[in-house]
Amino acid sequence: MSLAGKTLFITGGSRGNGLDIALRAARDGANIVIAAKTTEANPNLSGTIYTAAAQVEQAGGTVQTVRGRPQIALSNPAQIELLN
Repeated sequence: MSLAGKTLFITGGSRGNGLDIALRAARDGANIVIAAKTTEANPNLSGTIYTAAAQVEQAGGTVQTVRGRPQIALSNPAQIELLN
């Protein structure tokens, strides 16, 4: 299945598996929405939502970022509205 032109919403996309998925999907032509909480560099953590977005763009993808908030359940439609 081709990801070209599809839009993926990836939680935890600033590092680790989330970032790996975002980069692979970007190389395959997907539009990426990255949700993550890390907005400022931390010596104990690799990457931020902004460095991840830059990497996705370098991989050829288009990207939007959503700063995540703690305690938002993606299974709850009312809480998803809080992301807007």
